[in-house]
Amino acid sequence: MQRMAIAILLLVLGTDALAQTSNSWELRDNRWEQVSSGDTTQPVNDPTLDRAEQELSRGKYKSAFKILIPWIKTQQASPVYDRGLYLMSEAYFQKGDRIRSFYYCDQLMDQYPTSTLFYPALQRQYDIADAYLNGYKRRFLGIPFIHAYGEAIEMMFRIQQRSPGSPLAEKALLRTADWYYADSQFDFAADAYTSYIRSYPRSPVIPRVKLRQAFSYLAQFRGLRFDATPIIDARQQLQEIQANYPELAEEENVELVLQRIDDTFARKLYVTADFYKRTNEPRGAAYTYQYLINRYPNTPEAGRAQAELEKLPEWARAEAAAPAPGREAQ
Repeated sequence: MQRMAIAILLLVLGTDALAQTSNSWELRDNRWEQVSSGDTTQPVNDPTLDRAEQELSRGKYKSAFKILIPWIKTQQASPVYDRGLYLMSEAYFQKGDRIRSFYYCDQLMDQYPTSTLFYPALQRQYDIADAYLNGYKRRFLGIPFIHAYGEAIEMMFRIQQRSPGSPLAEKALLRTADWYYADSQFDFAADAYTSYIRSYPRSPVIPRVKLRQAFSYLAQFRGLRFDATPIIDARQQLQEIQANYPELAEEENVELVLQRIDDTFARKLYVTADFYKRTNEPRGAAYTYQYLINRYPNTPEAGRAQAELEKLPEWARAEAAAPAPGREAQ
């Protein structure tokens, strides 16, 4: 027992001694400092990186490259290597090579996930992707020449993977959805808005996101002879907006949009009934004409449907007029 007590005492003393001599690194006022358990700090002085940072602050990225490239190649064991990577990213950013700037931020976050520069690097990546989506071009032979929209979208998704649930991830997802919408890629826009609504249901921009989602559905409707699912989804979403956000619905004339959707439904029903009539299906034609008259009585198509219905056989009109069991409730 005495030996065990001595061993425990030595272990405690050893742990205390280790705690007194152990150091950690913190970034304070843009300078890495060595912090010990005794609350004494020693700044990590790296004159090379300091000089590179000074050059970058003056916009002299070429001079910064001459300082940083040898340092990056030889100082992988440095406690401030993540700072070197960040400065390299900044140098390429100033040069206009945003792709390489993005990848240096990637390297920083891969190798140093606990670095205090992690989120500044992530913000820099967002800035790069956003600039590309706004029309910033990749350089060819030093000349801005090539759009990079596809790369920018991939960057935005990578940012979301890096920090799921964070404000920057939320911002990246919404920026992606808005770009798809502005670029008329409404199928992708609708999917991205759906993902945003599911991931951030308490966001203050949810009403307008839902509105754009509805318009994305509506824009996918290809015509009267095609699938009506997009306008069905759009109508349902717009009705929910009208019920839950009446001020926004009034501001955006949602009632008028719903009226136009109903007019489209009426025209589609008339086209469908005409198809049944031309293919010698009087029963289907009669049912469709009758439904059009009942559902959209104030449309021009309802009057035309009534006239066409009168031309069908009497037995077909009678079947259409007699509701099937459960139809009235439906």
